[in-house]
Amino acid sequence: MTYQLLNTLYVTTDGAYLRLNNEAVEVVLESEVIKRVPLHHLGAIVMLGNITVSPPLMERCAQDGRSLVWLNEFGRFRARVEGPVSGNVLLRRKQHNTLNDAEATCALARNFVRGKLQNQVQVLQRAARERPESADALRRAVSQIRAYLQSVETARDLDALRGAEGYASKVYFDALDGLITAQRDSFRMLARTRRPPRDRFNALLSFVYSLLTSDCVSALEGVGLDPQVGYLHALRPGRPALALDLMEELRSALADRFALSLVNLQQLTPDHFEERPGGAVLLNETGRRELLVAYQKRKQEQVYHPVLDARIPWGLVPHIQARLLARVLRGDILEYPPFQIR
Repeated sequence: MTYQLLNTLYVTTDGAYLRLNNEAVEVVLESEVIKRVPLHHLGAIVMLGNITVSPPLMERCAQDGRSLVWLNEFGRFRARVEGPVSGNVLLRRKQHNTLNDAEATCALARNFVRGKLQNQVQVLQRAARERPESADALRRAVSQIRAYLQSVETARDLDALRGAEGYASKVYFDALDGLITAQRDSFRMLARTRRPPRDRFNALLSFVYSLLTSDCVSALEGVGLDPQVGYLHALRPGRPALALDLMEELRSALADRFALSLVNLQQLTPDHFEERPGGAVLLNETGRRELLVAYQKRKQEQVYHPVLDARIPWGLVPHIQARLLARVLRGDILEYPPFQIR
């Protein structure tokens, strides 16, 4: 099989200006062109911080179906520019109508949560095999998460599903700190904190989750689904609920393992972070640059996909899952198969 992964251009320099020049994107800083990328090489442009875009470039990206995404300095979503909505209107109608079917909504939400918890188990089991000194604690966490998986199977409404997912995630994040084997004094994570993150590892997780959310939004839009209309996550204005649903099974499988590798291999160090007044911690510009380069490389690595029975690049996994979800909504297959690592 042949895979084509469109590249994403990440711009992290505050004050940069992006413009279109003869079929290429130019990044300009203080009247100097610091980077030039052929437009046809790009599938998306993601900007972090105070960055502006020329109207001609914005219009061209919208015409071509190339997304422009703005994130703040913490990596949280700020805005997105898209062209005219494409895709099958009948598919989006099925997506919206499914939300009115409590049983169908619960079935989809159950599979999103099932995939998430099963991948949490796989991550902790693998760590238990590799770290005999922590094996007992990790196996206890695995046993607890499996108990919550049983609750997921018997849950009959969204409240029960969300409750089981929340308790299991608490167990998982308590155990995740034990998987940080290098730079422990600098990267200890005593609890999951957000908005803002209060330590370096939480800042790292939040940033990677934002990148993964953006990838899931693009995957859903690519098959014609509305990223705002989800099933597990409650609907809120401006919230990509379906993208958050889709990424649940990928959090531990892709994002958490990637974050751990950056710390344990010391690709990121305390020097890549800064603390703001009030206790917020975030990646600095150098840290963001190092992470983004590593993230693009990780998305090109191969992983086994059980439904396809083939190895594919990590960057294609959200797109494959979005297509499987579309097939469920159309009635082509009966049940959504969440992505599971081995």
